[in-house]
Amino acid sequence: MTPYQPGIMKAVPPLARHLFFTLDAADGLHDALDRLARFADGDTTVVGLGESLVRAAGGRVDGLRAFPVLGGSAVDIPSTQHALWCWLRGEDRGELLHRSRHIEAAVAPALRLVLATDAFRYGKGLDLTGYEDGTENPEGDEAVAVAFASTGPKECRGGSFAAVQHWQHDLDHFDRLPANEQDHIIGRRKGDNEELEDAPESAHVKRTAQESFDPEAFVLRRSMPWSDGARAGLAFLAFGRSFDAFEAQLRRLAGLDDGIVDALFRFSHPTSGGYYWCPPMSDGRIALRVPKG
Repeated sequence: MTPYQPGIMKAVPPLARHLFFTLDAADGLHDALDRLARFADGDTTVVGLGESLVRAAGGRVDGLRAFPVLGGSAVDIPSTQHALWCWLRGEDRGELLHRSRHIEAAVAPALRLVLATDAFRYGKGLDLTGYEDGTENPEGDEAVAVAFASTGPKECRGGSFAAVQHWQHDLDHFDRLPANEQDHIIGRRKGDNEELEDAPESAHVKRTAQESFDPEAFVLRRSMPWSDGARAGLAFLAFGRSFDAFEAQLRRLAGLDDGIVDALFRFSHPTSGGYYWCPPMSDGRIALRVPKG
Protein backbone atom coordinates (compact mmCIF):
# COMPACT_ATOMS: atom_id res chain seq x y z
CA MET A 1 0.00 0.00 0.00
CA THR A 2 1.29 3.45 -0.93
CA PRO A 3 2.03 5.30 2.37
CA TYR A 4 0.61 8.67 1.30
CA GLN A 5 -0.96 11.29 3.55
CA PRO A 6 -4.59 10.06 3.55
CA GLY A 7 -6.19 13.52 3.63
CA ILE A 8 -5.02 14.10 0.06
CA MET A 9 -7.25 11.36 -1.27
CA LYS A 10 -10.35 12.36 0.69
CA ALA A 11 -13.04 14.64 -0.71
CA VAL A 12 -12.90 18.29 0.30
CA PRO A 13 -14.23 18.85 3.82
CA PRO A 14 -16.92 21.37 4.86
CA LEU A 15 -14.19 23.73 6.13
CA ALA A 16 -10.44 24.08 5.73
CA ARG A 17 -7.59 26.38 6.64
CA HIS A 18 -4.37 26.97 4.71
CA LEU A 19 -1.34 28.02 6.78
CA PHE A 20 1.82 29.42 5.19
CA PHE A 21 5.09 29.78 7.13
CA THR A 22 8.42 31.47 6.47
CA LEU A 23 11.72 30.13 7.80
CA ASP A 24 13.28 32.34 10.49
CA ALA A 25 15.83 30.11 12.25
CA ALA A 26 17.30 27.13 10.43
CA ASP A 27 19.21 25.91 13.49
CA GLY A 28 15.95 24.97 15.23
CA LEU A 29 14.28 23.48 12.17
CA HIS A 30 14.69 19.76 12.93
CA ASP A 31 13.18 20.15 16.40
CA ALA A 32 10.31 22.20 14.93
CA LEU A 33 9.52 19.47 12.41
CA ASP A 34 9.60 16.84 15.15
CA ARG A 35 7.08 18.85 17.15
CA LEU A 36 4.92 19.40 14.07
CA ALA A 37 4.75 15.65 13.47
CA ARG A 38 2.89 15.26 16.78
CA PHE A 39 0.04 17.50 15.55
CA ALA A 40 -0.01 16.71 11.82
CA ASP A 41 -1.60 13.33 11.16
CA GLY A 42 -1.65 13.53 7.35
CA ASP A 43 -5.43 13.17 7.47
CA THR A 44 -7.01 16.17 9.18
CA THR A 45 -3.73 18.06 8.72
CA VAL A 46 -1.77 17.65 5.48
CA VAL A 47 1.77 19.06 5.44
CA GLY A 48 3.84 20.31 2.51
CA LEU A 49 7.50 21.38 2.58
CA GLY A 50 8.91 24.12 0.35
CA GLU A 51 12.27 23.80 -1.39
CA SER A 52 13.91 26.33 0.93
CA LEU A 53 12.92 24.33 4.02
CA VAL A 54 14.18 21.04 2.54
CA ARG A 55 17.51 22.64 1.66
CA ALA A 56 17.81 24.32 5.06
CA ALA A 57 17.32 20.91 6.67
CA GLY A 58 20.18 19.52 4.58
CA GLY A 59 17.90 17.50 2.32
CA ARG A 60 16.95 17.17 -1.31
CA VAL A 61 13.82 15.97 -3.11
CA ASP A 62 14.11 15.35 -6.84
CA GLY A 63 11.55 17.46 -8.70
CA LEU A 64 10.93 19.93 -5.88
CA ARG A 65 11.40 23.53 -6.91
CA ALA A 66 10.00 26.98 -6.24
CA PHE A 67 6.83 28.13 -7.97
CA PRO A 68 7.82 29.57 -11.36
CA VAL A 69 7.62 33.16 -12.50
CA LEU A 70 6.26 32.83 -16.03
CA GLY A 71 7.50 35.54 -18.35
CA GLY A 72 6.17 36.48 -21.76
CA SER A 73 2.47 36.28 -20.93
CA ALA A 74 -0.21 38.95 -21.22
CA VAL A 75 -1.37 38.11 -17.68
CA ASP A 76 0.41 38.08 -14.33
CA ILE A 77 0.90 34.81 -12.47
CA PRO A 78 2.80 35.57 -9.25
CA SER A 79 5.11 33.34 -7.25
CA THR A 80 4.79 33.74 -3.47
CA GLN A 81 6.75 30.72 -2.35
CA HIS A 82 6.82 29.83 1.36
CA ALA A 83 8.87 27.36 3.39
CA LEU A 84 6.00 25.38 4.92
CA TRP A 85 2.34 24.89 4.05
CA CYS A 86 -0.27 23.12 6.18
CA TRP A 87 -3.77 22.24 4.97
CA LEU A 88 -6.13 21.86 7.90
CA ARG A 89 -9.34 19.98 7.16
CA GLY A 90 -12.41 19.88 9.41
CA GLU A 91 -16.01 20.73 10.19
CA ASP A 92 -15.72 23.30 13.00
CA ARG A 93 -14.16 26.72 12.47
CA GLY A 94 -13.25 27.08 16.13
CA GLU A 95 -11.46 23.73 16.16
CA LEU A 96 -9.51 24.73 13.05
CA LEU A 97 -8.49 27.98 14.73
CA HIS A 98 -7.21 26.22 17.84
CA ARG A 99 -5.40 23.59 15.77
CA SER A 100 -3.74 26.45 13.87
CA ARG A 101 -2.59 27.99 17.14
CA HIS A 102 -1.08 24.71 18.32
CA ILE A 103 0.79 24.21 15.05
CA GLU A 104 2.04 27.82 15.06
CA ALA A 105 3.39 27.35 18.59
CA ALA A 106 4.91 23.96 17.75
CA VAL A 107 7.07 25.21 14.87
CA ALA A 108 8.18 28.49 16.49
CA PRO A 109 10.68 30.08 16.55
CA ALA A 110 12.15 28.28 13.54
CA LEU A 111 9.07 28.93 11.40
CA ARG A 112 6.73 31.91 11.51
CA LEU A 113 3.13 32.05 10.27
CA VAL A 114 2.75 34.75 7.61
CA LEU A 115 -0.61 33.92 6.03
CA ALA A 116 -3.75 31.99 7.00
CA THR A 117 -6.66 31.49 4.61
CA ASP A 118 -10.05 30.08 5.61
CA ALA A 119 -11.77 28.01 2.92
CA PHE A 120 -15.15 26.31 2.74
CA ARG A 121 -17.20 23.92 0.63
CA TYR A 122 -19.93 25.63 -1.40
CA GLY A 123 -22.92 23.47 -2.23
CA LYS A 124 -21.80 20.07 -3.49
CA GLY A 125 -18.41 21.31 -4.63
CA LEU A 126 -19.04 24.53 -6.53
CA ASP A 127 -16.86 27.50 -7.29
CA LEU A 128 -18.37 30.79 -6.08
CA THR A 129 -19.46 31.44 -9.67
CA GLY A 130 -21.88 28.53 -9.27
CA TYR A 131 -20.01 26.19 -11.61
CA GLU A 132 -18.87 22.74 -10.52
CA ASP A 133 -15.18 22.53 -9.69
CA GLY A 134 -12.94 19.54 -10.37
CA THR A 135 -15.29 17.78 -12.81
CA GLU A 136 -12.49 15.75 -14.44
CA ASN A 137 -10.84 14.64 -11.20
CA PRO A 138 -9.43 11.11 -11.43
CA GLU A 139 -10.74 8.60 -8.89
CA GLY A 140 -9.59 5.43 -7.14
CA ASP A 141 -6.42 3.77 -8.42
CA GLU A 142 -6.14 6.34 -11.20
CA ALA A 143 -6.09 9.16 -8.63
CA VAL A 144 -3.37 7.39 -6.66
CA ALA A 145 -1.28 6.98 -9.82
CA VAL A 146 -1.74 10.67 -10.70
CA ALA A 147 -1.15 12.17 -7.26
CA PHE A 148 1.67 10.14 -5.69
CA ALA A 149 5.24 9.21 -6.58
CA SER A 150 5.74 5.46 -6.99
CA THR A 151 9.37 5.49 -8.13
CA GLY A 152 12.59 7.05 -6.90
CA PRO A 153 14.16 6.76 -3.44
CA LYS A 154 12.17 4.63 -0.99
CA GLU A 155 11.70 7.53 1.43
CA CYS A 156 10.02 9.60 -1.31
CA ARG A 157 7.55 6.99 -2.58
CA GLY A 158 4.04 7.97 -1.59
CA GLY A 159 5.03 11.61 -1.51
CA SER A 160 3.02 14.14 -3.50
CA PHE A 161 3.77 17.51 -5.09
CA ALA A 162 1.20 20.19 -4.24
CA ALA A 163 0.54 23.40 -6.18
CA VAL A 164 -1.31 26.05 -4.16
CA GLN A 165 -2.72 29.34 -5.46
CA HIS A 166 -5.16 31.99 -4.34
CA TRP A 167 -7.44 33.14 -7.16
CA GLN A 168 -9.41 36.33 -6.46
CA HIS A 169 -12.74 36.67 -8.29
CA ASP A 170 -14.55 39.84 -9.31
CA LEU A 171 -17.96 38.33 -8.65
CA ASP A 172 -19.84 41.59 -9.25
CA HIS A 173 -18.40 41.78 -12.76
CA PHE A 174 -19.13 38.12 -13.43
CA ASP A 175 -22.73 38.43 -12.21
CA ARG A 176 -23.36 41.30 -14.63
CA LEU A 177 -22.48 39.12 -17.62
CA PRO A 178 -25.32 37.37 -19.50
CA ALA A 179 -25.74 33.70 -18.57
CA ASN A 180 -24.70 32.56 -22.05
CA GLU A 181 -21.50 34.62 -21.84
CA GLN A 182 -20.72 33.14 -18.42
CA ASP A 183 -21.14 29.65 -19.85
CA HIS A 184 -18.76 30.43 -22.69
CA ILE A 185 -16.10 31.72 -20.29
CA ILE A 186 -16.19 28.45 -18.37
CA GLY A 187 -17.05 26.18 -21.32
CA ARG A 188 -19.91 24.43 -19.51
CA ARG A 189 -23.59 25.12 -18.88
CA LYS A 190 -24.16 26.09 -15.29
CA GLY A 191 -27.53 24.34 -15.21
CA ASP A 192 -26.40 20.78 -16.03
CA ASN A 193 -22.57 21.02 -16.11
CA GLU A 194 -22.49 19.80 -19.74
CA GLU A 195 -19.59 20.93 -21.92
CA LEU A 196 -20.50 23.34 -24.73
CA GLU A 197 -19.66 22.13 -28.21
CA ASP A 198 -19.51 25.72 -29.48
CA ALA A 199 -17.37 27.09 -26.63
CA PRO A 200 -14.54 29.37 -27.82
CA GLU A 201 -10.91 28.25 -27.68
CA SER A 202 -10.41 30.58 -24.70
CA ALA A 203 -13.01 28.75 -22.58
CA HIS A 204 -11.53 27.49 -19.34
CA VAL A 205 -12.59 23.89 -19.91
CA LYS A 206 -10.87 23.81 -23.29
CA ARG A 207 -7.69 25.44 -22.02
CA THR A 208 -7.30 22.97 -19.17
CA ALA A 209 -8.72 19.73 -20.67
CA GLN A 210 -6.24 17.33 -19.11
CA GLU A 211 -6.44 14.71 -21.83
CA SER A 212 -5.64 17.27 -24.55
CA PHE A 213 -1.99 17.62 -23.54
CA ASP A 214 0.87 15.48 -24.80
CA PRO A 215 1.60 13.78 -22.49
CA GLU A 216 -1.75 13.98 -20.71
CA ALA A 217 -1.71 16.46 -17.81
CA PHE A 218 -3.88 14.97 -15.07
CA VAL A 219 -3.78 16.30 -11.52
CA LEU A 220 -5.89 15.60 -8.43
CA ARG A 221 -7.72 18.81 -7.49
CA ARG A 222 -8.86 19.70 -4.00
CA SER A 223 -9.78 23.36 -4.50
CA MET A 224 -12.24 25.23 -2.25
CA PRO A 225 -13.72 28.75 -2.19
CA TRP A 226 -12.26 31.29 0.21
CA SER A 227 -13.43 34.66 1.54
CA ASP A 228 -12.00 37.23 3.94
CA GLY A 229 -14.89 39.69 3.87
CA ALA A 230 -14.53 42.10 0.96
CA ARG A 231 -12.53 39.67 -1.17
CA ALA A 232 -13.36 36.14 -2.30
CA GLY A 233 -12.27 33.53 -4.79
CA LEU A 234 -10.85 30.02 -5.13
CA ALA A 235 -8.09 28.46 -3.03
CA PHE A 236 -6.71 26.32 -5.84
CA LEU A 237 -5.01 23.11 -4.75
CA ALA A 238 -3.69 20.36 -7.02
CA PHE A 239 -1.62 17.27 -6.21
CA GLY A 240 0.57 15.35 -8.64
CA ARG A 241 3.39 12.83 -8.80
CA SER A 242 5.41 15.77 -10.13
CA PHE A 243 4.75 19.40 -11.00
CA ASP A 244 4.91 18.73 -14.75
CA ALA A 245 1.17 18.28 -15.39
CA PHE A 246 0.18 21.36 -13.39
CA GLU A 247 2.89 23.46 -15.03
CA ALA A 248 1.75 22.41 -18.50
CA GLN A 249 -1.77 23.55 -17.63
CA LEU A 250 -0.47 26.80 -16.14
CA ARG A 251 1.47 27.67 -19.28
CA ARG A 252 -1.57 27.09 -21.49
CA LEU A 253 -3.78 29.01 -19.06
CA ALA A 254 -1.48 32.02 -19.49
CA GLY A 255 -1.40 31.67 -23.28
CA LEU A 256 2.32 30.94 -23.41
CA ASP A 257 1.93 28.08 -25.89
CA ASP A 258 -0.42 29.58 -28.46
CA GLY A 259 -1.18 33.16 -27.38
CA ILE A 260 -4.75 32.34 -26.26
CA VAL A 261 -5.28 33.46 -22.66
CA ASP A 262 -7.84 31.56 -20.60
CA ALA A 263 -11.13 33.48 -20.39
CA LEU A 264 -11.02 32.95 -16.62
CA PHE A 265 -8.82 36.05 -16.49
CA ARG A 266 -11.82 38.15 -17.52
CA PHE A 267 -13.10 38.02 -13.93
CA SER A 268 -10.38 36.36 -11.84
CA HIS A 269 -6.63 36.52 -11.26
CA PRO A 270 -4.11 34.63 -9.12
CA THR A 271 -2.60 36.52 -6.18
CA SER A 272 -0.26 33.81 -4.91
CA GLY A 273 1.54 30.65 -5.96
CA GLY A 274 3.61 28.04 -4.15
CA TYR A 275 5.01 24.54 -4.67
CA TYR A 276 5.29 22.02 -1.82
CA TRP A 277 6.36 18.41 -1.33
CA CYS A 278 4.02 16.38 0.87
CA PRO A 279 6.10 13.60 2.45
CA PRO A 280 4.69 10.08 2.79
CA MET A 281 3.64 8.43 6.03
CA SER A 282 5.92 6.20 8.12
CA ASP A 283 4.75 4.23 11.16
CA GLY A 284 1.54 6.24 11.31
CA ARG A 285 3.24 9.66 11.21
CA ILE A 286 4.27 12.02 8.43
CA ALA A 287 7.93 11.39 7.61
CA LEU A 288 9.11 14.92 8.31
CA ARG A 289 12.79 13.99 8.44
CA VAL A 290 13.69 15.20 4.96
CA PRO A 291 15.66 12.92 2.57
CA LYS A 292 19.35 13.73 2.58
CA GLY A 293 20.78 15.40 -0.48
